[in-house]
Amino acid sequence: MKFILILFSGLILISANAAAQSGQMRNDATLLRPDSAFAATIAAMKGQKLSLAEARNLAIKNATEVRLASASLLAAKGELRRVRGGFDPELFAELGRSGNDAPSASPFGGADVVETEQTNTTTGVRMKLPFGTEIEASVNARKLETNSSFAALNPEYSATSLLQLTQPLLSGFGPAAKADLSAARHQYEAALARYEQALLNVGADIENKYWDLYAAERDLAVQILIRDRGLAFLNQASLRAKAGLVGPGDVAKARVFVADQEQQVLDREEAIGRISDELASLIGQRPSDGTPRFRPTDTPISAYAAPPSAESVVSEAMERNQRLKAAEMDLEAARAREAGGKWNAWPTLDLVGSIGGNGLAGTAQEIAFGGETYTSDFDGSAGDSWSQAISRDYPNWSIGLTFAMPIGLRPGRGERDRLSAERIRSEQLLVDTRRTLEEDVRAYHRELLYANQRLIAAEEGVEASLEQVRIGVLDYDTGRISAVEIVLLAEDLARAQQSWTRALVKAAKATAQLRKFTGSPDNSN
Repeated sequence: MKFILILFSGLILISANAAAQSGQMRNDATLLRPDSAFAATIAAMKGQKLSLAEARNLAIKNATEVRLASASLLAAKGELRRVRGGFDPELFAELGRSGNDAPSASPFGGADVVETEQTNTTTGVRMKLPFGTEIEASVNARKLETNSSFAALNPEYSATSLLQLTQPLLSGFGPAAKADLSAARHQYEAALARYEQALLNVGADIENKYWDLYAAERDLAVQILIRDRGLAFLNQASLRAKAGLVGPGDVAKARVFVADQEQQVLDREEAIGRISDELASLIGQRPSDGTPRFRPTDTPISAYAAPPSAESVVSEAMERNQRLKAAEMDLEAARAREAGGKWNAWPTLDLVGSIGGNGLAGTAQEIAFGGETYTSDFDGSAGDSWSQAISRDYPNWSIGLTFAMPIGLRPGRGERDRLSAERIRSEQLLVDTRRTLEEDVRAYHRELLYANQRLIAAEEGVEASLEQVRIGVLDYDTGRISAVEIVLLAEDLARAQQSWTRALVKAAKATAQLRKFTGSPDNSN
């Protein structure tokens, strides 16, 4: 604000001098107060007032970048849940009933047409372990009813318990079994880091655009004042030409100057409208009061403490940057898949084994054969057959190996090579991310390092331009320069002020960018 007062003191001095010479000095507050002309111009601008905090909160809520990152995070979380579910125990059951009528020519068939009805049930649980081991425990039960006179049990209940184990020894072992789980876990961490980075990106983008709007508004105000002062000098030149003090060339020059300044005002209007529209797109909301654009209410700070060394800021960025963390997690996921691919490139060799038991019970029937009557000793209920099978009263077991190998092993080896290439690609993306991050951090650190010096230089430029205007006013009073020339000096002063504004905004934007790269919170509010 200090330099705005200096600038418009000079502009108002010029206008006052011109008006006095033409006999048109007015008792106007804009001429009596140095800051009133600029303040009045700013106040006359239309727009909905918006603070930086409000813009940031709206962006976090509505920005598409944040919503896309949030959707990706939910997708990664769902994928991790799905893959984890592959190692959860699974219950299974099966129930079936069938019947069969079979004619029999054998005297031992027990009937001319042997009728049977059978009910089969299977229940159990299975699961896969992270090392590839597959375990299944089940009980198979059967109920058999028949009209055969030689059936010792009718109905007959049989049961078989079985604990099966399949352990891959080559393909599918260890890292291959949990490759998808490890990759999904790392991809979830990468998505979480990208979501955090999206929040930081949006915060920095909003702040950058907010300060762009701040600078554009002040540039427009300066340009409007230059145009208005040009109109005053055009009027004065016309009066002096009528009095014969100057020729028509001075009037023509003043008209050209005013026309050029009017076009620049329109250019500034378009620029501030475009920046406001870009800000509206970022926050997902347009001005609600019917005004054409937003107006900033906050101002950037004008003095900066000396930043830490570039090396310390780079080190902090390497440690805390969320984009870099996401790239690291992508690499870990690629490494997990590559490790699984190396094991899956081998042939399939599985160790297969099982232990179990059998059970038999039913309703005993008397069977007459060869003058003798026989009765089964397995008289009992279905529960008795289950008990025998589970307690392994009549055990069974098996063990063996299964082997399979595609000729040439091309499917597994091709996938292994592809996953290795993906790992190399992820490594290079990580290297590129690190290099780009360091380059950006050093660039913005350099801008912040020179912020105070840049502001001091801009201040000196404003003061020098003001001195030019002061001398120009004296020369104008003595007739050594024309009205247009004095307005051009005022334009130089305005441009010096615009340079100061740009220096102020540049430092504020560099601060926002460094916060984004280092993952630091914004403590400005």
